Parts: sequence; C-alpha cells; structure tokens
Amino acid sequence: MRKQILALTVGFLSIASFAQKNELKVVEKAIKKGQFKEAKATISTLEASEDSMDPKYKAKYFFLKGQAFGKSNVEKAADAYQNLFDFEKESGKQKYTKLAEPKLNELIQFVSKKAVDQYGAKNYKQATNNFYLTYKLSPKDTSFLYNAAMSSAAAKDYDLSLKYYKELQDINYTGITTQYLAVNKATNKVENLGTKANRDAMVKFGQYIKPTIESSKSKKSEIIKNIGYNYVNLGKPELAVEALAEARKSDPKNINLLLNEAQMYIKLKQMDKFGELMQEAVKIDPTNPNLFFNLGVVNANQDKIEEAIGFYKKAIELDPKYGDAYLNLGVVILNKRIAVVDEMNENLSNDKKYTELEGVLKQICKEALPYIVEADKIKRTEGTVGTLLNIYDTLEMEPEADALRPIYKEMKGQ
Repeated sequence: MRKQILALTVGFLSIASFAQKNELKVVEKAIKKGQFKEAKATISTLEASEDSMDPKYKAKYFFLKGQAFGKSNVEKAADAYQNLFDFEKESGKQKYTKLAEPKLNELIQFVSKKAVDQYGAKNYKQATNNFYLTYKLSPKDTSFLYNAAMSSAAAKDYDLSLKYYKELQDINYTGITTQYLAVNKATNKVENLGTKANRDAMVKFGQYIKPTIESSKSKKSEIIKNIGYNYVNLGKPELAVEALAEARKSDPKNINLLLNEAQMYIKLKQMDKFGELMQEAVKIDPTNPNLFFNLGVVNANQDKIEEAIGFYKKAIELDPKYGDAYLNLGVVILNKRIAVVDEMNENLSNDKKYTELEGVLKQICKEALPYIVEADKIKRTEGTVGTLLNIYDTLEMEPEADALRPIYKEMKGQ
C-alpha cells in the first residue's frame, strides 16, 4: 500500500511539472508574438505555485515573467529578474542570467529617463517615485537616491525627503565623482567629457587639448543642510539646528557645515547666533570676502554702524570687484543721515545750527559717494542709480544729476 501511495504521489508531481512546462511554452510563444496581456495572464496562474515549482523550470519562469511584465510593471519585472539572478547564483548555472542582465539594464534606463523627464517638467512627485525605483533596481547607483531626496523636497513632501536624506547618510553617500576634463579647441572652454575613454579619443582626434582629471566636491555637508531645511519646513527648527550642530562636532573645521548652521539661524531669525558663527567662520577662512560681507550685514542690522563699515571694507579689500559690498558700505554710511535729518527738523528755526547740520549731512554724502559710484560701475541697478541721484541732489551736483535723471526714469518705466 505504501508503495502504491508513493507511486501515486510521484505521478501527481510529474503531471504538475508537465503542466508547468506547457504553460511556460504558452508564455514564451505569447511573448514572441508580442501578446504580453496573454503572457501575463498565464504567468499569473503560475505565481501561486512559484515556491513549489519544479527547479528545472524555475529559472526560465523568472526570465519569462520579467519579460512579460517589462515596462508595463517595471518593479514586478525587476523583482522577477532579481529572483532569477539569486536562483541561478545558488544553482551555479548562468543560462538565463546572461539573457536577463541586458533586459534589466533596459528597464533601469527606461525608468531613469522617465524620472529625468518628469523632473524637467516639474512633475516632482512622479519624478521622486521613479528616481527611487531606479535606485531600487540598481542599488549601486546611489545618485538616484540623492535625486529622489531632492525631487521629493521640490514636491514639498518633506517627510519623504527627510527619510531619503537620512538613508543617504546611512549609506555614507558622498556624491564624489571623477570628472574627465579637456579644453575644447573651438571654444577654449573646459568641458567634462564623461569617461576617460571618450576624453582620450577626443584629444586624439585633435578636437580637445590639455586633458585633466578632477574629483567633484563631497555632498555630505549639503545633505546635512537639506536635512535641516526639511526639519524647518516640518516646523521643527530645533531639530534642524541640532542636526547641523551634531554634524559639526565630528568636523568642526568644515566651513560648509558651519555656514549651513549659520544659514539656519537666519531662518530662525536669531541674528546674534548667526553673527557668532560668522566670527568663527572668519577664523577658519580669513580670506573669504563673503564671510566679512555677512558680518557687515549682521552688524548693520544691529545698528553697529562702525563695525559694519569695517567688515564691508575688509570684504572689498579681499575682493575689489565685490559690488554688493561697495553698495552696502555706501548705504550704511548714508544711514548716518537719519539722526542728522531728525536733528535738522528739530532746529528749523535755528539757522546757525541748521546750516551746521546741513554741512554734516553733505559730508556724509561725500563719504558714501565713491562707494556707490563703484557699485554702479560694477553693476548698474535701479537702486544704485536712485541712490546716486539722491546724493547728487543733496550735494548740488547738477550736471551729474541731470545726466542720470533720464536713465533713472527709463529704469522705472516712466
């Protein structure tokens, strides 16, 4: 009796195996004819017996399943290919793996292109989904996780963006890439030619010269900064500051981390803390004009006029073409007029005092004038022209004022 039962069981398995073989043939024929709907329907009938499927047909099943779902369900197709790779790796055979690898790469390129196009069209939510899907399909391509973090922030899904940025931290993502550069002979500009082979070929053909290699900057500090911004957007500014301050403990001399923390205090309107960090920053990087410019802004906002003037002058010393520093320096000097004008209004009936104060007012304008002139030379704006007109009128410099007046009217659209 036992032998009979065993025989019956073996017979049952043979029938099931035979049915699987036939159904896979049906799927294969449907795919060849482009009948993917029919192929998926047959695959669906096999899914229930996937775990107990005859090992002889399992690799083929996964391969056909990946083909059947393809671009219509990329995630399901990719899972099938990954199951195939795992199965054949364990079995020591690579028959279908070699056929499946290029098909998986096609799916990765399809999804990544879709994500890029969606991001370009400002469809950030869908772009996020496809960037992250690309990362799941190809975990080695960690830049797609970075793209998913960025696009989810653009979609204002700050919880998801925070999750992805933290995932980037967990995998120690730096974003550093090797750039193969050369000078385009036609434009005389340095260009990134993608790969070493491509760069070397272009140099060999004579279209490019001076080949060099550079590494891009690490994105670690930018990731921490964006974690902070996500916290701020989620109404948790204290966690933003905490995240940035914690990151600086392990790298206190990192100027980018320091500046990101300082920027966070601007968002929190804690300008005293911002100023403290700027003072720390100039000790780390004493030749950076932007740091001194920011210190000028902080002190000007706190009505520390002389301190602000000193910082703006230092920024100009470090960068003689720093237009905003010239403009702000001129404006902060002109702000001294406020107290003088108030005093003049209080002495309207005192001619002697009024005339004396008028002289002080003109002296302030003369002190500010060269800085506003320089700012206007570097970059003319409605603000620089309007400020110059005001000074010229105060100093009774009629030819200069008359020359600027029509320009100012045109800029204002009058």
